[in-house]
Amino acid sequence: MGRKNKREPWEEEEEIIWVSKTEMKRDMEELQKLGEELVALKPSVLAKFPLDDDLRAAISDAQRFDKEAKRRQMQFIGKLMRARDPEPIQAALDLLRNKHSQQSIELHKMEKLRDRVVAEGDAAINDVVAQYPSADRQKLRQLARQAKKEQESNKPPKAYREIFQMLKTLKAESED
Repeated sequence: MGRKNKREPWEEEEEIIWVSKTEMKRDMEELQKLGEELVALKPSVLAKFPLDDDLRAAISDAQRFDKEAKRRQMQFIGKLMRARDPEPIQAALDLLRNKHSQQSIELHKMEKLRDRVVAEGDAAINDVVAQYPSADRQKLRQLARQAKKEQESNKPPKAYREIFQMLKTLKAESED
């Protein structure tokens, strides 16, 4: 009498990992969404991503197509993505998103500093000069007074914007 499995009873069986059809579809849809995010990027940004030539060409084609052709191309990109490791692409995309959020956080900090300069006057200006030694204290003080007058008389915030531009320039100079 022969046994069905040709192993001895004391040998360990290999563990088989079963993946349901639904889970496979879910994974494919995630890869297709990743491809859609890549298609939405500008070509200059996309050039920095770790993509092979086939995938890069498919993405550039999808950027040119409209409607049904674009939908089919997106499915093709999803199919190409299945044969590749999506981790480096996802990591590059996450890095891009984080860089964008960091920039917006910095802009919010600059806006708060500008608001302090207008509201508090000399105390906030001293903080700015301490943080950025190349800042022109007199010009900042003058712009803060003008911005306050503009706010009180409901005029367009010209000086308010100038303070922001000045702070932005100081920040850029300090990073260099």
